[in-house]
Amino acid sequence: MKRLMSLAAFSAMLMCGTAQAQQVTVKIGVMSDMSSLYADIGGPGSTAAAKLAIADFTKANPNVKVDLLSADHQNKADVGSSVVNQWFDVEKVDLVIDVPNSGVAFAVSEIARSKNKTFIVSGAAASDLTGGKCNANTVHWTYDTWMLANGTGKALVKTGGDTWFFLTADYAFGHALDRDTSAAVEANGGKVVGRVRHPLNTNDFSSFLLQAQASKAKIIGLANAGGDTINSIKAGAEFGIVKGGQKFAGLLVFASDVNALGLNTAQGLTLTESWYWDLNDTNRAWTKRWQAERAAAGKFPTMVQAGVYAGVTHYLKAVVAEKSAADGKAVVERMKSIPTDDPLFGKGTIRADGRKVHDVFLLEVKKPAESKYPGDFYHLRATIPAAEAFRPLKDGNCPLAKS
Repeated sequence: MKRLMSLAAFSAMLMCGTAQAQQVTVKIGVMSDMSSLYADIGGPGSTAAAKLAIADFTKANPNVKVDLLSADHQNKADVGSSVVNQWFDVEKVDLVIDVPNSGVAFAVSEIARSKNKTFIVSGAAASDLTGGKCNANTVHWTYDTWMLANGTGKALVKTGGDTWFFLTADYAFGHALDRDTSAAVEANGGKVVGRVRHPLNTNDFSSFLLQAQASKAKIIGLANAGGDTINSIKAGAEFGIVKGGQKFAGLLVFASDVNALGLNTAQGLTLTESWYWDLNDTNRAWTKRWQAERAAAGKFPTMVQAGVYAGVTHYLKAVVAEKSAADGKAVVERMKSIPTDDPLFGKGTIRADGRKVHDVFLLEVKKPAESKYPGDFYHLRATIPAAEAFRPLKDGNCPLAKS
């Protein structure tokens, strides 16, 4: 009997040791704008999305332990760099995700490369992140400036909006969106008649809108986002832009922006998004969970926040397959080798350049009388298939695509 008990105890020890050996520990940092013009796009809502992803994944994979941190980059590359270096060197963070500011995202991407960590971009838009500035440690998940330009810009030119004037946020994101949309407009027979650049987080758009009005362009392209887009459109209503026959093109508009503007002001805007909370029953069910986690019944999640959920989910799948999060380059390579499949974005792929590929949607903001309930913002005008939605791999000048 003693011998049997000893064997049983030994077997239990072996099993315990095996379980411990299979345990995977991961630390994730959500870096976002927590308090300024992009806070509703990402911010606390992105942290809530990451928590939901971790909860769902660890419920199905109890051997995975995930710690979550969050920080505010304040839309400053030096602040973001300082936090990320601290996270990687001291806190031993494995993944940084979100970062809705392209200038900060470029800095974080380079740090992740140099320290062999993983970076998933959900909030930043500049297509250069999978172009000339791509690297083997970065994945660009949700959207980018090429996608936005060739969705909204192309659609508007084809429906008669053939002259454009740009209001452009004066930093990396705005420049990239202006560049990519200008190329799409001209490729489809349109003409850019002028542009003006404004500082990030601008309150007074009067002088910029006067220049846009004077240009007589049919389309005023807003190469900005968040609070800047909201303030542009509000000021445009006061200036009678739309009544005067010109039309705004919201080149990057989120559900949070439409919610803040109200349908009376935002109606008729054409935009492109890769995820919409009210598109199907799965998205609606997830939105209820997100609102409960966020404690924000009157808010609606954006595609950036949905991208955080999906990106964390796929990352954790890759970490489990690798049995470790330590080698960021290896984890990203594994992410590329596994087809993506999550409740919010469905099936997709990650290309050699780090670009996540999926369908996107051309949408139009409803008139107030057409909206049946809070958050019923959009008409679906077209679904742009994944193969057409993003810049062709050969055109991005990413060294990874040539290897």
